[in-house]
Amino acid sequence: MAAINILLLVFLVICAVVVARIKDLLSAVIIFGAYSMVMSIIWQQLHSPDIAITEAAIGAGATSLLFLAAISRTRRHEE
Repeated sequence: MAAINILLLVFLVICAVVVARIKDLLSAVIIFGAYSMVMSIIWQQLHSPDIAITEAAIGAGATSLLFLAAISRTRRHEE
């Protein structure tokens, strides 16, 4: 079980670094959604199902939709 948690944490760090460095905003939103979903799995592993559900709904769902709406009204690529 510890190996899975370490793998998930490494994936989180990789997602965070990629989101910070990527210039394509749509790709950044998708990777950020993956980050939130992995974070919700980690909360579930820590026996906090209410926080896991909230992270999945707000972090991966609502926030991603808001970012996508903002990108649709602006440019997709950062200059």
